[in-house]
Order: sequence, then structure tokens, then C-alpha cells
Amino acid sequence: MMCDTLVALGNSTDNGNVIFGKNSDRPQNEIQLITYAPKIQHVEGDMVNCTYISIPQVKETAAILLSQPFWMWGAEMGANNHGVVIGNEAVYTHEPLRNEGLLGMDLLRLGLERGNSAYKSTKIITELLEKYHQGGGCSHEDSSWTYHNSFLIADSKEAYVLETADDWWIVEKVVDVRSISNGISIRGKGDFRREGIVNHAIEMGYCKDDDDFDFAVTFSGGYISNTLSPFSREGKSTLLLKNNIGKITPSLMMEFLREHDVGLCMHGGFESTGSQVSELRKEGIYSIHWLTGSTLPCLSTYKPYMFSLENQKVLKSGPYKKQNSDWYWLRHSHFIRTLNNPDLKSQYLSKLEFIEKKVIDQVKKTILNDQNVNSAIQKINIHAWEMAEELIYS
Repeated sequence: MMCDTLVALGNSTDNGNVIFGKNSDRPQNEIQLITYAPKIQHVEGDMVNCTYISIPQVKETAAILLSQPFWMWGAEMGANNHGVVIGNEAVYTHEPLRNEGLLGMDLLRLGLERGNSAYKSTKIITELLEKYHQGGGCSHEDSSWTYHNSFLIADSKEAYVLETADDWWIVEKVVDVRSISNGISIRGKGDFRREGIVNHAIEMGYCKDDDDFDFAVTFSGGYISNTLSPFSREGKSTLLLKNNIGKITPSLMMEFLREHDVGLCMHGGFESTGSQVSELRKEGIYSIHWLTGSTLPCLSTYKPYMFSLENQKVLKSGPYKKQNSDWYWLRHSHFIRTLNNPDLKSQYLSKLEFIEKKVIDQVKKTILNDQNVNSAIQKINIHAWEMAEELIYS
């Protein structure tokens, strides 16, 4: 999995709301669905069947909106009704990879189901990681592909970067803006960490002593520059965020995720198979989550969602054993492969830009109007999907 996750806190955005974005880069033909599970009360003794293992259920799980590879229980990114959003990344470290455990995507979903704040979700993921481990095949077609995970976890007030190396973990609280890609990035000892991590690193020979401990260097084993290259995905995304402090909007975050110079919008055998932008409003209500529900954000429109999700276009949360030819993701993917003629592609992009701008303007007006917001967003969501359908058949 090659991904990029970005966040701008309220002090760095255009209107003071936290803005989050992620591209999920997965095998080109792996379908990713927009799915939903409502708030549920559970019975003591219930178990939750994750992708490979089952663990005890909690008394209540939050309503969740996911961008979910069709075959797994977990998700690449998503949000809950408490205004928490999470994205994850594949990372590789000195620590061994396990063949069984919770996928990073399972941990992400569990963090959303069980956490009512960014801090609480971070704590939940670390506790589950220590208890049940992370592991198992991360690809539908290649069960040998395994990795460790990093996470960017945000709510309307704050955000955290959580990075892992097997069962070991470290956390950095975000200041202003932050992005993560496919490498561990927390320098020094972070803001808090698993007890014993420094001693473990010394015992394993990863570092000499307490003063020598620098998580990113210590657990990756290579030289890490103190300056990010603008030609790397992490460097480019960081630069885009920092160069636009005070101006960042959901629309601008969408543009960041469509960047092609270094491949934030990734094309090829691995490509950006799903994308999410969330505006977490400081009032704690009217947060809007924009998802493509289709591959390649540069050739997709973002559709708005707001909790509660009744009467908005979602599928029941997975996993799914079989692919369905009616799924929009699949039909959109087939359509965009036919855009070989430059004129046809240009016409398509013009229509796409017009539709998306229209939908964004409608959402802005609805929020400002502040009356019957949820029912209005439901209608806009359905209309956005109708226009997206027309776009691939026009």
C-alpha cells in the first residue's frame, strides 16, 4: 500500500476548521467501496470478526463511514459520527512481520468504532495493537504482502500521528500541518510512546543508548535527512500544506490529492483507488466528508456525506466475498480506461470540474443557511451521485 495522508489544523485553514485528506494507493484492480455501519448496541460476550482474527466486542460502537477495500473487514480511511477521521499508511521497520493479527485497516476501523475523539481513538489502537498484534496478508491477490502501519488520526480540535513497528508504537501530536507517506517519520522520542521502547531498541542493537534513540532512524536503520525532499511524496505534500497555511480549504485539499509531479495521485500498477477529504467543523456539527467512491481522484468527483447517513448513497460495511458488476467503482474504472482520445478526456475533465464546483457551492450555501442541513446534504449527496453516473455514460 502506497498512500498519503494530510491534515491541516484549524489554525492553518481558511475558516478555522480542521481539514483532513487521504489517497489510498492499492493494486489497480482492487475495488474500494463507500460503506456504512450504524451505531450499534452489543451484547456482553459478542465477538467481532475482523479480517483474520476475532476479538471481544465492546458495549457500543459508533456509526462509521468507510472507504473500504471490498474483501476486508477493515478500511483504508473513514470517519465516525463523533467527528473522528483516520487514514493509515504501510511502513517497514526492523521489527519482524507477522502472518496473523489485526490488519492496520482493522485497527483503523476499530479506532473509529470505539473512539469519540482523536486522542481516545489513538489510545484504543495502541491498546489493541499490544494485545492482539498486527499481521496477515494485506492484499486480496497476494497473501504474502504484509507490512506495519502508521496512522493520522484527527478530530475538530487536534490530530495525532501514530507510527508502529510490530507491537511497538510512538505518537506525535500535530502542530499546524502534517503529512505521512510510506516511511516512519517521527523523530526523537515523540510526544508519548510505548513503555520500554527505548530499552528494546538498545537491547536489539538499533541504537547505542537513550540519547541515541531517534524513532525514525532507530527503527528504519537508514540515514534520514532532517530536510524532506520536495521530490518525495511526503516532502511534496508537506510543502503544499506549509505553502498554503491560512488558505487551506476542502477544495484545495482535493487539488493536493490530485497532484501528479511526484504522484500523490498515483497511476500505474498501484494507483489511488479511493480518496477522502473531511472538513471537521469547530462547532462539532455539520462536519462534511467528501469521498470519491472511485479510482483516481484526478478523474473522479468527490461526493459529500454528513452524519447521520440515512438516505445517502452507501453500501453495507464489508467484507464482501464476491465482486458486483453494478458497483460504481468498477463501472467508473472501466470507463476511464477508454479515455484515450485527448479531446474526449478534456471534455470529460471540463464536465467533472463543473459538477464538482456546483456540488461544493451547494454544500457551502447549505451550511451557511443553517436550516434542515442534514436533509439538504442528503439530497445533494444523491444528486452528486446522479451527476457522477451521467458523467461516465455521457
